[in-house]
Amino acid sequence: MKIGSREFDTDNNCYIMGILNVTPDSFSDGGKFNTLDRALTRAEEMIAEGADIIDVGGESTRPGFTRITDEEEINRTAPVIEAIKARFDIPVSIDTYKHMVAKAAVKAGADLINDVCGLRYDKGEMAKFISESGLPCCIMHNRSDTDYSCFMEDMMNDLRTALAIALKAGIGHDSIIIDPGIGFAKSYEQNLEAIEKLEVLQELGYPVLLGTSRKSVIGNALGLPASERVEGTVATTVIGVMRGAAFFRVHDVKENLRAMKMTKAVMEGWRVG
Repeated sequence: MKIGSREFDTDNNCYIMGILNVTPDSFSDGGKFNTLDRALTRAEEMIAEGADIIDVGGESTRPGFTRITDEEEINRTAPVIEAIKARFDIPVSIDTYKHMVAKAAVKAGADLINDVCGLRYDKGEMAKFISESGLPCCIMHNRSDTDYSCFMEDMMNDLRTALAIALKAGIGHDSIIIDPGIGFAKSYEQNLEAIEKLEVLQELGYPVLLGTSRKSVIGNALGLPASERVEGTVATTVIGVMRGAAFFRVHDVKENLRAMKMTKAVMEGWRVG
């Protein structure tokens, strides 16, 4: 898979997507990086720690989040994306479900569109734009309710529906990443099940992204606030590597990258060592 100018071997390797929230209200780091200087400093730190992609988000999607206008989200994200691309040689993704925000981000230099609504928010406009842009995308599982008959089966069917939207719009098979949507429209137990059974998603035939970083499923399991969930996140990254995920969206790049590499070494290194 090509993202920006880089090739990603998703069959054999794993990659880190560093989270850069330029928001005042994200659940873990809201207000920390919502100026251009602080955002660039944080991007530089994550790149130095080994991030393969920087994921820029301008609207918090935490539970109970306040939706902002397209214009405000564009004003938060586009200048940051443009500045990162001007200074660093790294692929950048835009974390948005709004096609107008995605358009502005791509104009600013974004290389990947990360849609937490699975192409279902704007009546096909996002899927149409992604197809026209020729860029890769990440399609996350999400839904408006938690009325599951059989959780894993229903989640897979929801993803199949989102993938059908993508393919019908003309998005290429080799341009799609899927994400189980940990923390979105799922109970604590369902989040744990989605992580534990992550390898099932590979049946769909696309690279998998796991995004658990500092989320409430970790807080609930460990009884810890967001600021103390690094080790819990690392544990889920190890499980994700073992279950075949290719991308890991995290706040703490260094720690998760080291755990990812060590897990890969144990799983594969002895065969060639």
